[in-house]
Amino acid sequence: MRLLIIQCAALGQELVERFPELREALPGGLARPLTPPFPAVTCTAQATFRTGLDPAGHGMVANGVYNRELRRAAFWEQSAAQLPAGRIWDGFHAGGGRVGLICWQQSLGEDVELLLSPAPIHTHGGGMIQDCYSRPPELYRELVAETGKKFNLMEYWGPLASFRSTRWIAAATRAVLARGESAPELLLTYLPHLDCALQKHGPADEKQTRRAVLELAGELRSLTAAARAAGYETLVFGDYAITPATRVIFPNRELRAAGLFQTRRIKRMAYPDLYASRAFAMVDHQAAHLYVPDAVDLPAVKALFANRPDEIAEVSDAAEFAAPGTPGHRRAGELVLTAAPGAWFAYPWWTERGEAPDYAGHVDIHNKPGFDPCELFWGWPPLSIGRDPGRIRGTHGRTDAPAAWACSCPLPVPGGDDGRPVTLRELARAVEVLLGGGAAASLRLSRPGSARP
Repeated sequence: MRLLIIQCAALGQELVERFPELREALPGGLARPLTPPFPAVTCTAQATFRTGLDPAGHGMVANGVYNRELRRAAFWEQSAAQLPAGRIWDGFHAGGGRVGLICWQQSLGEDVELLLSPAPIHTHGGGMIQDCYSRPPELYRELVAETGKKFNLMEYWGPLASFRSTRWIAAATRAVLARGESAPELLLTYLPHLDCALQKHGPADEKQTRRAVLELAGELRSLTAAARAAGYETLVFGDYAITPATRVIFPNRELRAAGLFQTRRIKRMAYPDLYASRAFAMVDHQAAHLYVPDAVDLPAVKALFANRPDEIAEVSDAAEFAAPGTPGHRRAGELVLTAAPGAWFAYPWWTERGEAPDYAGHVDIHNKPGFDPCELFWGWPPLSIGRDPGRIRGTHGRTDAPAAWACSCPLPVPGGDDGRPVTLRELARAVEVLLGGGAAASLRLSRPGSARP
């Protein structure tokens, strides 16, 4: 069995139905709806697919992780050890199958034969040396020679994010497929640019959306053809769908105003003091994890965000990320907010520009204790990023807008062709069965997980 898996950021079912060019580029020319796990964000989705577990089982409850011992939120950390043991390809591996991962999150240290991931070096003076981590170590250099270009992280995320990132990753993937018998029989790759375009311009911007969709369709056709020529079947799936963003919510501003979120003043800037704070919101698109160390504060924190249906659809506790009869996953917040349709959560706790920490005006995905889509825009002064959340036109995180999936070969998913969306966990289990891991897949699917509207 040879299988190429292409995960397309923001590949929503609505886009497939709206643009026939995209539908025709998918394997088989047919897409089915897919329900992502909550929150519907990249790291959560990819962890669910690789482990076959829901977030209650694998613990990747957002694109970031809050460490209660260190009192620190860390976004986009790449260690595979953040996930529990067990992958959908374990049975395949045990039978001699080889696995490759190209630009998947949390992949460093993964037990696979081929690995490529952006891994820049951040220098002491604040600069960055661009590079990619690869296994075998010479792989990145070989792919640079074969594609004729180095991977540019600035085209992957930030104000310069564009189709060029997807084009390079697709070219690198085709180069691996062209290696014949030395290529891994299972290859997973990730195409990112549609997400950036739709967050920046919004899915309602017909011109920009069509452009991004047609760019993706072209690479999908090329990859599918390359896979077919190399003897691979192809599975394409999206991690979530982007929906219009119409209003923004600032949970940390509200917690600060209530005296629950504390800051340190350094050179007139307000940095978070998470050692003294009685509540903190780690925000990620349409989800926010509220960390409340002392249970006595829970009623006050919950009351701040209750009864606001136009902004916040749900205020729930950590049991949303729990197996039945157990407390919530240790990484989940004591309270979890789900945004109402059209709303999303922003991380800032300050209202005066002069209070903003130094990283607020820069692309700094590791120091910011929350996801910041404003990094997609240029700001002022030159070379800084925008700081106006009102410019964001697309968001995601809720699970009621289905993603899409398509496969060139039959998959044992529930529901047949009745049009019912399958869950991402069900799709992962079907792939595990296809790869020959039936017993392991049944055990993995039997583990309890979380469900979310």
